[in-house]
Formats: sequence, structure tokens, C-alpha cells
Amino acid sequence: MADKLGVSDIVTKFLLNTCRLCPWLTEHGVHATGCCAELAARHPPDDAEADLIPLLAGSVAEFYIEPMLLLVGDIDVMYHRSTELAIPRGHPPPTQLPAEFSNCVKVCEIVDSHLPGYVYLEFRYSLTECSDDNYSYFETEHGRYFRNAIDNIDRQRIHGPAVLTDLSDTSSLSTDSVPCVRCLLWPPQAADWPTRHRYHDWPDSATVDHVVSSGCDVVQAVHRQCRQDKWTSKHQWQLPFSRAEILLLNSWMPVQQIVYHMLRFFMKTEQLTGSDASEALSNYHIKTLMMWACELKSSSFWTDDLNLVRVCMELLHVLSV
Repeated sequence: MADKLGVSDIVTKFLLNTCRLCPWLTEHGVHATGCCAELAARHPPDDAEADLIPLLAGSVAEFYIEPMLLLVGDIDVMYHRSTELAIPRGHPPPTQLPAEFSNCVKVCEIVDSHLPGYVYLEFRYSLTECSDDNYSYFETEHGRYFRNAIDNIDRQRIHGPAVLTDLSDTSSLSTDSVPCVRCLLWPPQAADWPTRHRYHDWPDSATVDHVVSSGCDVVQAVHRQCRQDKWTSKHQWQLPFSRAEILLLNSWMPVQQIVYHMLRFFMKTEQLTGSDASEALSNYHIKTLMMWACELKSSSFWTDDLNLVRVCMELLHVLSV
């Protein structure tokens, strides 16, 4: 059989037959749900009126297939306070909010920094719920900025914008929680993404609309060039698009999720990292590579005469370039 098929064909057939749709309940999925429930039951120590609203992120949320080998090394949970909201700069304050938000909400404007993707949050409005689920507002004084809490956290517990937490005492999986400020609107910093021309209809218009309507979040993160600046290091934030990524990755064909799994596994087993942080590869590089490939390559690339090894080799060549 090996003579007829070849090794790469055998690998392709094996993976297509083993990387199946996830069952309704998986062990790490159950644990991740428990982490979200535990986090949602907490209140910030400095704001007893605030609820914590969790969002499951990372591999548990991105994969709808069950990979041959487990790649879920930890549980990633983003969460925002029900008493805080971000809006794009210049946008009027909202008069209606989803039910998850509290009666009183602080609203900050997202202000660009000199570094793409990095922003500041200026406190601009206070909302108070009145009759008929509507909110009234008053404007606050200018120049008051939200501080990130990075300096108050043990550096050994910080992984980028995530913080290692104690939500997973009953499991071998650690839990990274990512505090954020919710933005219900698609940010102008990414205004070209929904409208740019796509030759191969990925993502399709329904997925694009879903992504845009989900808005984004703002997480506490400081660019490496700004860590020594006294003011910036305490007030800089970053625009991530985790909600968008979850929706996009769940719109992939199963074969695309399998390729993503293979590339991540290859990167992990081959230890494709450098001693310098600027040389290190991460899962995010692979994710970005895959999303560009899905947008730039036709569906036939993923389906016609399919050879998973050949597809991975081609994408790794793109990454190397």
C-alpha cells in the first residue's frame, strides 16, 4: 500500500480520518466552561458592583475539530467588567446597552498612539440606566486616562496581555485570563478590513458582517519600545481581535483546521524559536499565515488532489520568505 500511495498520501488519509468533528463534550471543553463559570461568579475587589463577563478564547474556542494530538496547553479566558465600555474616539456615547452591562457604566474613548494597534483609553462619559432600558449620560473632564494594571502583577504570571490565574486547581491545564475593556463597535483602526477586495470569497459576506457586529476588545499591553517610559508604560493598551479570530477560524473547512493543527504541531515539536524574543515564532504567526492563505488561495488549493504534507510545505515556505 505504501508503494501505491506514498508516505505523504498515507499521512493525508490518516489525518483526514482521525481529525474528526469534536464531540459535544470534551474534557478540556468542560474544564474551560467551568473556568468561565467560576470567573463569572467573581467580583473585582475594587468594584463590588461589577460583574465579570467571560469569553472563551484560544485553542479551545478556535478548533471545532478534535485534533489527533492535544494542542490545548492551557485555557484562555478573556473577561471584561460590566461597568466599563470603550467606544471609538469621536463616537457618541450609547443610549442602549446589552443586558450584561450594569446600571452605571464608565465609557472611555479609544485614542490612537504613535504605534499601530496600541492605544490609550480616555475616560469621557458616565452612563446611568433610566427607564425603558435606556441610558442617560454626562460628559466628564478631559485628560483622565484608564491605567493598565500590569505594574501590580507578578511578572512571572504575565504572558503578553494574559495573566496566569488560579481558576484551574482541579485540572492539569493552567488558565490564562485576559482582562479587557469591551468595545461593541468595529474600530476605525481596522476600517479597511470589512471592505477590502477578496478574490476567493473568504471570509464570505455573512462572516464579515458577523465579525464586524461583534466589535472588539482592548487589553492591557505595553509595546516593548515604551516599557521604560514612566507614563506610557502605565497607560498603554492594545487592540486585539480575538473575537474576530474565533469566528474566522470556525468558518474554515475541516481540512483548513487540520492544516492549522499540523503547522502548530510542527512548530512546537521542531522548537522553531530563537533565543531573542524578536526571532521567536508563536502560534499567532501560524494563525496569521493561515488566515492570509485562506483569503489569498482559492478553495481548489484546499480540496483538489489534496495532499496535506504538500500544503504544509508550501505554507512553511511562505513563512520562511
